[in-house]
Amino acid sequence: MTTSPRFVRCAAFGAALLFPLFGASAQVCAPAAPSAPSTAAAPAAPASTLPAPVFSRDAAGTVTIKGGADGTLICYTLDNSDPTAKSGPYLAPIELVHGGMVKARVFSADRKEKSEATSEKYEPLPGMSAVPSSIVPVTQDRSWPSYKWAERHAEVTAAVKEKQAKIVFIGDSINHFFNKAVFKDNYESRGAVNLGFGWDRTENVLWRLEHGELDNDPDLKVAIVMIGTNNLPVSTNTNGDIEEGIHAVVAEIHKLHPKTKILLLGVFPRGEKPGGYRDRIAEINKEISSLNGKDNVTYLDIGEKFLQPDGTIAKDVMGDFLHPTEKGYKIWVEAMEPTLSKLLAE
Repeated sequence: MTTSPRFVRCAAFGAALLFPLFGASAQVCAPAAPSAPSTAAAPAAPASTLPAPVFSRDAAGTVTIKGGADGTLICYTLDNSDPTAKSGPYLAPIELVHGGMVKARVFSADRKEKSEATSEKYEPLPGMSAVPSSIVPVTQDRSWPSYKWAERHAEVTAAVKEKQAKIVFIGDSINHFFNKAVFKDNYESRGAVNLGFGWDRTENVLWRLEHGELDNDPDLKVAIVMIGTNNLPVSTNTNGDIEEGIHAVVAEIHKLHPKTKILLLGVFPRGEKPGGYRDRIAEINKEISSLNGKDNVTYLDIGEKFLQPDGTIAKDVMGDFLHPTEKGYKIWVEAMEPTLSKLLAE
C-alpha cells in the first residue's frame, strides 16, 4: 500500500495541487496565517435517510434481517463489533441455535451512507450452549472494495458446478493466490477448482460450504483443505477454538460428500523466524492430526518443507513469510503430489 502524497492548497488555485512545482513559472503558495479558533459549534452530521434493519428469529433459531430497499445492502457482525462497510454482507438467514449477538446496518450501494446500527442478543435454544465464533458460519468482506467476497462466492459456486470439479482447494488467500502457472501445469487438466478466499477464517469457509459451493458436484474425488491461519490474530480465538473450526470444516465436507477423500493439510508456518504464531500452529497441527484415518481424511503436514535448516523462512519461498512465492508453491506441489496421486488412484 502506498502513502498518499501531501497536497498544498493555494488560494489562487482554490484547489489542491496534484503535481510538483517546477521552475520560476510555478506559483509559490505561502502558508496561510493561522486563524483565530472558532467558537461556533460544529454543524451536526446529517441524519441518515436509510432505515435501520429489523431482526426476527424463528423457533428453529434462524435469524432473518430485513430492511433497506433496492440498491442497498445489509452488513452484519456476530462478534459484537460495530458493522462497517467491510463487515460481511447479509446474503441468507443466519442459523443461530447457539445464541449470540447480531448487529447490522443498512448501507447504500457504494457503502458511503449507512443507517443506525440495530443489535439483538439471542439466548441459545433449549439444550444448546454458546460456542466459539470459529464454528458459527458468517460472511466477510474484510478487503472490500478491492476484493468482493460475495461475487467470488457466486463465481466459484458456478465454476464447481460447470466443471464438475474432481479436486477442490479449500482455504484462505494462501490457496486463492496459488501461482497461476504452477496451478495450471499441475492441476487444471485434473479438473481442479480453487476455492481459496482472501482473509477467510474457519467460520467463513463454513458459511461457503453451507451455501452451495460444493453442491451439484457428484464427481468430486479429493477436497484439499488448509485453513486456520487467519483465526490466529483473533483475540477471542484460542487454539481449541481454531481446532474446533477445522474439525467443523472437515465434518461439513464429509456430510456433503461422504465418499470424497479429504486431504487435510497442517496449517503452514508463518513468520520469518521460529516462535510467535509458529508455536500455536504446531499445537493446532498436532491436535488436528488426530483426524487422520477418520471419515476419509488423510492428514499431511508439509510445513517443514518451507523452512531453512535453521528454522527460518526465506523470502524467495514466502515473500511476506506467509504467502508462498512461485518457488514456494512448487515446493507445496512437490511435497503433496505423492499423497494426492495416491488418493486419486492415478
